[in-house]
Amino acid sequence: MGFHITAVALMVEAALGYPQILVRHLGHPVIWIGALIARLDQAWNRPEFSDRRRRLLGVATVAVLVAVAGVPALLVERALGFLPFGWIVAGVVGSAFVAQRSLHWHVERVATALETGGLEAGREAVRHIVGRDPQRLDEAGVARAAIESLAENFSDGIVAPALWMCVGGLAGGAVYKALNTADSMIGHLTPRHAAFGWAAARCDDYVNLPASRLAGALLIGAAALLPGASPRAAFIAMRRDAPCHRSPNAGWSEAAMAGALGLQLNGPKVYGGVFTEDAFMGEGRRAATAADIRAALRLYRRADGLLVALALAGVVLAGLM
Repeated sequence: MGFHITAVALMVEAALGYPQILVRHLGHPVIWIGALIARLDQAWNRPEFSDRRRRLLGVATVAVLVAVAGVPALLVERALGFLPFGWIVAGVVGSAFVAQRSLHWHVERVATALETGGLEAGREAVRHIVGRDPQRLDEAGVARAAIESLAENFSDGIVAPALWMCVGGLAGGAVYKALNTADSMIGHLTPRHAAFGWAAARCDDYVNLPASRLAGALLIGAAALLPGASPRAAFIAMRRDAPCHRSPNAGWSEAAMAGALGLQLNGPKVYGGVFTEDAFMGEGRRAATAADIRAALRLYRRADGLLVALALAGVVLAGLM
């Protein structure tokens, strides 16, 4: 039933998003998982512990997260399986694991801010979706940061949870979301988290490997459907540049989007005052604008449509088998 659940989840989230009334009264699965990670980080990642002990406790943290996220999700799906059309309800539940609508909204805000409020407004808007220091960005840097975030989050915020829901139903989506949240919170090469977050970072790398390649392929397909975009340039950039990215996964969607839109993305950045050297994705313009953000959003919508079509094709094929 994984394809059925995923298809419903993608369509429901794209149409409605995650209702704010639920955020106010119940929170969100990512908030619940984040609270658990923060508590385990405080209890088990103590400075007086050796690196070996902290690494082992980091492995235990990942195991706890997999169990806490996966078991309830599996039980909910099993219970809903006894109801007529229970897979529809499961899909509605699974819509909490994807973020198509919210990603589009946050990135579009950056384009609107640049268009109506200039550089300072753009910096404020992009601050909510990137980890780098926005005060160091000019207008082109703000636009590139928004497009890079759109490309990367299409992969790990949409394609990856959808893929793992296809494979493992609600449990697959929930476990992926737990691992991805753990990586974002503790999977950093800082003195505090280099040892404790090692397992979370490695697990996130592995579970995102297939999704990142699929996301790049979807963006290439979307470029074929978008006037002015180049699927050929997207393929060339992805094949050439993605393996050079500092991340084993982020480069596939970033390079594909850069090539499709004739841009050059990524490159050196500053995070928390620390300079980070990274490879360039694409060979196009560095001078990105708000219009390029909107072109990236059009490409994103088509790629997301292709993802929904794949999920629906899976439903049809599953019914024929």
